[in-house]
Amino acid sequence: MEALEMVAVGAAGVAAGGINAVVGSGTLITFPTLLAFGFPPVLANVSNNLGLVPGTLSAAYGYRREMKGQLGRLVRFGTASLVGGAIGALLLLKLPADAFQAVVPVLILTACALVLLQPWLNRRLKERENPGRRDGGAPMWCGILAAGVYGGYFGAAQGVLLMGLFGAFLLEDLQRLNAVKNVLASIVNGVAALIFIAVSDVDWTAAGLIAAGSTVGGLVGARYGRRLPPAALRAFIVVVGVTASTIMIVS
Repeated sequence: MEALEMVAVGAAGVAAGGINAVVGSGTLITFPTLLAFGFPPVLANVSNNLGLVPGTLSAAYGYRREMKGQLGRLVRFGTASLVGGAIGALLLLKLPADAFQAVVPVLILTACALVLLQPWLNRRLKERENPGRRDGGAPMWCGILAAGVYGGYFGAAQGVLLMGLFGAFLLEDLQRLNAVKNVLASIVNGVAALIFIAVSDVDWTAAGLIAAGSTVGGLVGARYGRRLPPAALRAFIVVVGVTASTIMIVS
């Protein structure tokens, strides 16, 4: 990559790390950026996934105070994310590259729809806050497993998907659930990254730039991201995602 492209990828990583900490749709920034610079879709997805791992970890660290008293929940939900993320990553590597290229526009548009629905999902969460309720049983575990498969395969807006699941099954403080979301996203991205490193090609320059940027963005997002105008942030994400989908459909 040229110098300006490297700067753009690094900046996209910062934005994605911050967005993932608060909203959970950072892939809709970094993935289209790599596509715009000529990366094949599967290579872009693999390199992007690997690069975002440090960002999800830094976001989880930033929410460490909200994790107190949630060890049992994290272990229970984390096993579903671990299995789901591994399945999704293997599906990405086993299915034909043409299949991924064909389904990516649909996945991006689905992720954009989830981003748009987030205010409604958040309102539902707030209406149902009541700490101490059970963790949703088998339906919740299976839902997190499915979200992990989606995250391991593509990953855009998996955080929004998780928060939607939490809204449907859990009665808990919103920020504590956001902390759980960041941990689960870290597990999904982490296990997928390990599989990609072992058996797939990675563009280490792109992954490294995104990793550096997303680490900074994750910490900043966890600390200051709640102050950003949510409507403007969602609008930006949706514009990027729809543009990327349109380019892939017509190309």
